[in-house]
Amino acid sequence: FSTLGVATSGMGVYKTWLNAVADNVANMNNVVRTDEAAFQERFVEVEPIVGEDSLGEGAVVSGVQFGDPNGIVAYEPNHPLADEEGMIRRPNVSLTDQTTNNHIAQRDDQDNVRSFESAKEAYETILSIGK
Repeated sequence: FSTLGVATSGMGVYKTWLNAVADNVANMNNVVRTDEAAFQERFVEVEPIVGEDSLGEGAVVSGVQFGDPNGIVAYEPNHPLADEEGMIRRPNVSLTDQTTNNHIAQRDDQDNVRSFESAKEAYETILSIGK
């Protein structure tokens, strides 16, 4: 039943990636004072699960990397958080990159679901042969 485990691990990885993308998009317009750190974009780290026979048994989220806390400093003198020079700090998060990451993660997650369903159907067929 390792096929089910591989697909399930992939679904878990892509769920985490989609959550990171959602977090990045939700916070991409946060503004802070220039003496504070900007929201840091999340990047999910993944590593393979290697079995005893050196075959891949799936993947697991191994950590997260964070983007630049310096973000982008912008001139907005009328913003309530602007410093004495009229500057504010925004996260360095690209909506284009996040949209691309979202599409990739969704497609790959769908592939894992299809693999899981195909393996489940195959196992059910094999089990029904003995009836």
